[in-house]
Amino acid sequence: MGKYRTHNLDEQPLRRVDPDERWKSLREGDRVHVRLAAGYETGGLVDAVTADRTAVWVDLDGGRGRTLLHCSDGVEILPPAS
Repeated sequence: MGKYRTHNLDEQPLRRVDPDERWKSLREGDRVHVRLAAGYETGGLVDAVTADRTAVWVDLDGGRGRTLLHCSDGVEILPPAS
């Protein structure tokens, strides 16, 4: 048995997350900028949005693929600069 075993992980409470207004307004086909971390931003096209607006699939520009983003990931999704 492991010395540092963590017990009762399934009994830990879940935190409810609520998406901000930007996430709530996203629709399939929207062009967006995704800010993953400070200094790393890329564009993309919203491919799918969950019904509760907490998760978004974005097809990233430049052939970077499709990625699933959750509102609790600390990722910003912004409208493109005008």
